This record gives sequence, structure tokens and C-alpha cells, in this order.
Amino acid sequence: MPEVTAEQVQRGRGPDPSSLARRKHVSREVKSVRERLTSSTGLERAFDNELLRVFAQYRLSGAVGTLVLVTGVATASCLWLPSAHVALWSVTVLASTLLIVMLARRFLAKAPDEVRLARWRRLFAIGEGLQGLSWSLLLLLFAGVDATGAKVFVTTALLIVSALTVMLSATIPIAVYAGLVPIIAGIMAFFWERRDMDSVTMALMAAAAQFFFIFLANRLYASSVASIGFRAEKDALIAELETANANSDEARRKAEEANLAKSRFLATMSHELRTPLNAILGFSEVMKNEIFGAHANAAYKEYSGDIHGSGQHLLNLINEILDLSRIEAGKYELNEEALSLAGIVDDCQHMLALRAKAKGQSVRALAEPDLPRVWADERAIRQVVLNVLSNAIKFTPQGGEITIKVGWTATGGQYVSITDTGPGIPENEIPIVMQSFGRGSLAIKTAEQGSGLGLPIVKGLIDLHGGGFHLKSKPRAGTEVTITLPAERVMDALPALPEPKPRAA
Repeated sequence: MPEVTAEQVQRGRGPDPSSLARRKHVSREVKSVRERLTSSTGLERAFDNELLRVFAQYRLSGAVGTLVLVTGVATASCLWLPSAHVALWSVTVLASTLLIVMLARRFLAKAPDEVRLARWRRLFAIGEGLQGLSWSLLLLLFAGVDATGAKVFVTTALLIVSALTVMLSATIPIAVYAGLVPIIAGIMAFFWERRDMDSVTMALMAAAAQFFFIFLANRLYASSVASIGFRAEKDALIAELETANANSDEARRKAEEANLAKSRFLATMSHELRTPLNAILGFSEVMKNEIFGAHANAAYKEYSGDIHGSGQHLLNLINEILDLSRIEAGKYELNEEALSLAGIVDDCQHMLALRAKAKGQSVRALAEPDLPRVWADERAIRQVVLNVLSNAIKFTPQGGEITIKVGWTATGGQYVSITDTGPGIPENEIPIVMQSFGRGSLAIKTAEQGSGLGLPIVKGLIDLHGGGFHLKSKPRAGTEVTITLPAERVMDALPALPEPKPRAA
């Protein structure tokens, strides 16, 4: 007998190369993001490379502003200083700015893996220190100037430079300090020997401003670290989601392959098992009924009946498995027509009446009058009612009572309710009996025959009709199963057509 296995399907359809490549890329991204969460500086989540990169970007974008500031300060300085001295100072400041710009460009051009963080941090700090020193040389030029407004001008200019340094270099604290120290030292030296009220006031204001700039630099650094940390966490979350999505796609692909293998296997088993089963059922029925003569031994007739019953049970099991497989695969086609729900219930009751009578059970059927027909698949609805009713008969003890109700739902649909006086089902076992091949403890203890597919098939068929399934049960309180069909499946009776009036002669 040929068998189609999942391995054969796997050989026919291997993993998607693009999917594997994407998973490898996502794994590398996750690893990279996790490595970024460590810091070589010992600070929490410092993200050294990102902070250096932000510094370089800020310095490049601020180069034009620095040029404008130098031009403005140099132009104003010409009111008190010789132009040659101012030009020499301007060249010094621009050279230090150009040095930082070149360092920033070179750093940004390097790959992150090639960057030696400690070395570049020192280089940037040295560059900031040189620029701060070049700006502080302005104080040396104004040291001998006693003109009105000169002290205010030079102090204000250097405070503006300090603020600019803090804003552009906040992501590297050591660079901020390297840029501010020469300016602070220059201001202290500039006002050291001056005792007049204006000089003392300017010195105190400059000192207070520098302390504020240091505080502001620390706040900006903390804000930058937090911002980069949030961005890294977002990247890590996106990478994790990508990984989960890739795993989900892979699991779905494998599930589809397994489902294809299952469908092929069931199709093959259906053909291969039904053919010998039909022969077994036919020949065992001939021997059981002694069509060609009585058996020499009476036990043979009993054995023939057992063979026929076992074969019939096996055939029913195969049919149930195939029905459930088609329902799960969405391949079950409904042949819908107008049918009477109460009529189907009455037919099923008569089909199982002998089985209920053998156990001394009473079956009562109550149906609301004048129920209209419903648009549904007769075979499916009949199978639903038979499965639920046969379960009720199977698990209800001798002398029990089974009640079947058919009527209207609150929303205008129709329902079938089957209630028994059996032992009931514990609440924690209800999800089990609703699973494929699931059996409750009562069925296992009493060794009742059954595949555990009846209720899953019932729910699947009702879901195909857009209806509802509800199972209510408690130990020693019986079980109630209610199936409903929606209002849109109830067929309203059309009014009678008026009779045509006879034409006048």
C-alpha cells in the first residue's frame, strides 16, 4: 500500500532560500542590537559608537554656524583691535574648526567595526580643547584694551562660544570639558587683577554662566543617552518581531506541508481501506445470515457477526476522519436546500429508537408549531443531530430520559436542544471532549466505543452554516447540547399570489 509521508513532501518542496536568507539577516541584526546594549565606558547603556557619531554629525552641521560666529566676532573686534591681529586670531579659530570637521568626516567614513572608540574620543577631546584655546586667545588680544564696552563684548562672545560648545559636544562629556576649560581659565585670568565694580560683576556673571553650561551639558548628555537607548530598544523590538515573524512563516510552511501530507495520506488510506472493508462487510454478512447454508458450528455465526460489526465500526471511523479532515481543510461542500428542522429531528429519533428502547430510555421530542423551513445541507444537519443524540443515548444510564426541543432563538433563528439525565461532564473536561479524538473520563472508564470525533464534527458542520454550538454539563446533572442556525437561514413564507380577475366580456 503506497504511503505519502511528510518527508516525501519535504523533499518535493524544500525551504525557501529567500526566507532562510532573511532569517539569517534578522538574526545578525538582533545580535548587533544586543551587543550595542553594552558599554566600554562603564556607563549604563552608553552606546559609545552612537554618541561619537552624533558628536561628529553635530560638528559637521555646526561648522557653518561657527564660521558665521567667527566672522561676526572678528568684524566687531576690529573696532578695538588692529585688523592684522584680528585676522591672525580668526585664522587660528578657523584652523581649529577645520581640524574638528576633518576628524568628524573621517570618523563618519569609517565602518563601526573599524572604529577604536577610546582613540577617537581622545582625538575629539583634543580638537575641542584646541578650539577652546583658540577662542580664549581673544581675551589675550583684549587684555590691554580699556575702552568702554570691550569687556562686555569679549565676555559675551566667549559665553556664546561656551553655549555653542555645550550644544554641539554634549554627547562626549570629556570634549565639553576640554572645550570649556581654556575659556574658563582665560576669563579668570582676564578679570583676576581687575577690582572695579563692572569687572567684578562681569566675572561673577561669567562664572555663574559657566556653571550653568556644565549643568546643561550633563542634562543634554543624559537626554542623548536616553534617546539612543529608546531607539536601540525599538530596533531590538523590531528585530525580535521580525524573528518571530520569520519563525511563524517557517512554522506555517511546515504546517502546510504536514497538512498536504495528511490529506494525501487520508486520500490514499480512504481508497486502500474501503476496498477490502467492503469485501469483509459483504462476505461477513453472507456468513452471518447463512445465505449458502447453516454453519456446522454455531460459533462461526457469532464470529461472523463480530467480524461484520468490527468492519462496520472501522468503516464509520474512516468516514468520520475523512469528514473532519475535509471540514478542517475547508473542502466540505454544502448542498443546501429547504428542509424542515423538526422533520430531520423526528427522522433521527426514529432511527435511534431501537437503541434507546434497548436501554429502557424514554425519548421526548418537543417542537414549536409552524416552524418554517431552513436553508441548509440536509446530510450535514442530519449527521449533527444523529451524533449528538447517539452520544446522549450512549452515556445515559438504563431508564434515563432524553428530551429533544426544536424552536425559535431570541434572534429569529432556529435551534435544536438535546438534554439527557446522564452522569454529565466535569467542567475541566469539556475542552477535552471538544478536541479531535478527545474522550472524557467517563467514556474511558466505561470503555464506550467511539473515536472522539463526533462533537468536533458537529461543531465544524454548524460553523460551516454560520450557526452556534453550546455544551452545558455538570457532574450528576446531565448534559445539554444546543445547536443553532442563524436567522438568515430561516425561510420566510411568501404571501399567496392574488388570483387574476376575470376579464369583462
